[in-house]
Amino acid sequence: MVAWTEYKQAAKARGSLALELFVVISTPEKSPEEVKAVLPSHLAYQAEQEQLGNLALAGPLSDDSGEQMQGTGMIIYRASSLEAATELAGKDPMHSTGTRSFTIRRWLVNEGSLQLDIKLSAQSVQL
Repeated sequence: MVAWTEYKQAAKARGSLALELFVVISTPEKSPEEVKAVLPSHLAYQAEQEQLGNLALAGPLSDDSGEQMQGTGMIIYRASSLEAATELAGKDPMHSTGTRSFTIRRWLVNEGSLQLDIKLSAQSVQL
C-alpha cells in the first residue's frame, strides 16, 4: 500500500490530472416506499449542492445484471477533504433519516475525457 498523499504527488509529477473527488455509495436501509417518501427532500438537497458547486455527479446504479434498478446510488462530491465530503453525505436527507446508509472513498481522477454538446438556439446541453 502507498500513502494517499504520496500517490497523489506521484500522479501530479507524471502529468496526470490528479483531481481529488469523493465517491459515495448510497445503499437503501428501508423499504422502497420509505425511500420514495424521502426522494423529494433528497433531490432538493442534491440540487442545492449542485448550485453550491459541491455535487459533481449523482444517480442510481443498476444491479449486477445491468437490467434492474435496485435502489443503490452513487454520488460524487467536490470537497476540501474527506471529512467535508462525509459531512455533505451525512446531511443528505436519505442518510440523515437512516433511509439509506453510505460508504465514502477518495477518488483520484487521473485520465479520461468529457465531451459537451451545447446547442444555443435549442437551449440544450448534452454530455
